[in-house]
Amino acid sequence: MSLTGIMVALITPFTDDGTQIDGPRLKAHIDHLLAAGVHGLVPAGSTGEFTTLSFAERKQLTELCVKYAAGRVPIVTGVGSTSTSEAVELAKHAADVGAAATMVVPPFYDPVNLAQLMEMLSEVHEASRGLPIVYYNIPSASGLTLSPKEIASLSRVGVKYLKDTSGNAPAFTELVFGLSDQITAFNGWDTLTFYGLAAGTSGAIWGAANLIPELAVELWDAVSVKSDLKKGRELWAKAWPVCKFLEEHNYAAAVKTGVELAGQSTGGLRKPFALLEDDVKGELRGLLINAGVKTV
Repeated sequence: MSLTGIMVALITPFTDDGTQIDGPRLKAHIDHLLAAGVHGLVPAGSTGEFTTLSFAERKQLTELCVKYAAGRVPIVTGVGSTSTSEAVELAKHAADVGAAATMVVPPFYDPVNLAQLMEMLSEVHEASRGLPIVYYNIPSASGLTLSPKEIASLSRVGVKYLKDTSGNAPAFTELVFGLSDQITAFNGWDTLTFYGLAAGTSGAIWGAANLIPELAVELWDAVSVKSDLKKGRELWAKAWPVCKFLEEHNYAAAVKTGVELAGQSTGGLRKPFALLEDDVKGELRGLLINAGVKTV
């Protein structure tokens, strides 16, 4: 499957005690997203709290997402790690169970250099038997800032797509318009979503789509399918305040709080993180209502 459209940076629902991934909750959430018309699922990323998952849980999460999606949309699973050997094993497993692509965030805590990153990506690509790689560009977490040309050069080691969570609109523009023959850039910075779609990107990897999936798909259809910028601006006026709110708080906590407000249980976050407190939860509820989301 080619990657395009609204791809959801997926939450990971847990059991109420936080000790396990909750399969039924995950299935209910995936079914809800697919009924809304989203075009892909991206588990085991930042929104999915991948750093709190055990190695076995990361494999389990990929297996469950592939099973519950049942071929309806592609699964792009995060395999990034601070260790090449772990990323390689996760990539091989992703290919074995039917993922459509892998997403690789650079090793975090201690940043790698470009040569080390390319070696790692090459090994991941080989281990997955050639699955396309989505390079997860998030300098604030990885400590690695690459130029647009350096990012495009990753195409030599299996990177076909980019999730850009840098917030650097000029660099993103260069990737979209100047280097698209080497790499397909998706926006991954929520408040730049409308800009990315209007610029002609072929998709977005979007955490906010967990809580506003219908609005996200409607925005895609208006801007990217029908080229109706007027309608797109009207829809973005509803979505943007939600996106801005998410970026002003712990992102995974804000997204899961929004999903809970929309009536779906998530099991909360793993400690030390937690759902948003009531004083800010009310603000999010109001933003969701204004965006057309029924809340509980």
